[in-house]
Amino acid sequence: MKVGLISDVHANLPALETVLDDMPAVDRIYCAGDVVGYNPWPAACVERVRDVATATVRGNHDRTVETPERYRGNRMAEAGLEHAKASLSDDQREWVDALPRAETFAGDRYLLVHSHPAAEREDAYVYPEEFPTLDRHMGEYDGIVLGHTHVQGVRGVAGGVVLNPGSVGQPRDGDPRAGYAVLDTTADGTDAVETHRVSYDIDRVAEAVREADLPETIAERLYEGN
Repeated sequence: MKVGLISDVHANLPALETVLDDMPAVDRIYCAGDVVGYNPWPAACVERVRDVATATVRGNHDRTVETPERYRGNRMAEAGLEHAKASLSDDQREWVDALPRAETFAGDRYLLVHSHPAAEREDAYVYPEEFPTLDRHMGEYDGIVLGHTHVQGVRGVAGGVVLNPGSVGQPRDGDPRAGYAVLDTTADGTDAVETHRVSYDIDRVAEAVREADLPETIAERLYEGN
């Protein structure tokens, strides 16, 4: 089975549509969370992800749509969540609120989470160089898929593979192109994963950021991939 993996869409509709157009034929799509936040199209991205993804797990921004003040120390995050709270319909907010912390797929062989797989470390960042530390969480899984850092990466660990498909809507690994991955569940280890990057219309996003009166730094960082 071929599985498309996306994460950290962050309300960036042009990036999401470009990723979906670029993605090769897959049997399922799974989303590792943070559908909303930062960028100007939270409602449209919720609807698009609901339409294409077999399962989506909650990210930290998804979890705090109703309480944007929790990010008062980060005006970009707070403003994006305020915009999401004002933009989402009741039905969309209910969908976001009901997202699970974790899911499994491919016959429970793969674990899908937003950040650290341990519930007590739900918001912990795990960068690719730290993926080998997750070997103790592999259990019976062939792989763990996560997001949160916005840094694309794949590492083989004891018993399987850990991967971050990269951020669709706000990459932070120095490459401004939108990231995603394709997983072949019939293959093993890192050979099962193809990572992809695709350019999209950042100028369109930057203009919409300004029209929505969101912080200019949201647009600026998209050009830099940080």
